[in-house]
Amino acid sequence: MPKIAVVVGSKSDLPVIERCTDILDEFEISYDVKVLSAHRTPFKTQEFAVEAEKYYDLIIAAAGKAAHLPGVIASYTLLPVIGLPIKSSTLDGLDSLLSIVQMPKGIPVATVAIDGAENAALLACHILSLKYPYLREKLANYRGKMAEEVLNN
Repeated sequence: MPKIAVVVGSKSDLPVIERCTDILDEFEISYDVKVLSAHRTPFKTQEFAVEAEKYYDLIIAAAGKAAHLPGVIASYTLLPVIGLPIKSSTLDGLDSLLSIVQMPKGIPVATVAIDGAENAALLACHILSLKYPYLREKLANYRGKMAEEVLNN
């Protein structure tokens, strides 16, 4: 079964993350939520990232403001990292988005919209469906339900 690490830079990011974990629950994907900071707990963050491949298939990393967490994690692992910028500053999350999306060549971080927790989880499902084919059917059903909701309104 797939397993994801959902890492947040601060406990204040957890309400946004709930929308991500709700989707992971719906898709029956196991996950751990961890609070780590690229700046305040750099050694713990490094230790987590170096060891992550032993336990996880993918990492979703959410951070606000300078938002270096996804990039720092990506620099220590070959696992796919999805960056989730959190709107948490006077710049309405633009600072977070740019900090995550502007990674240097060689260390990619897939990035979703500011506070785009649902898409972070869905992108994780798409990536994991390559290894876990049962997720393809779940994704097709999810999209079918979305289409029904649009057509029924």
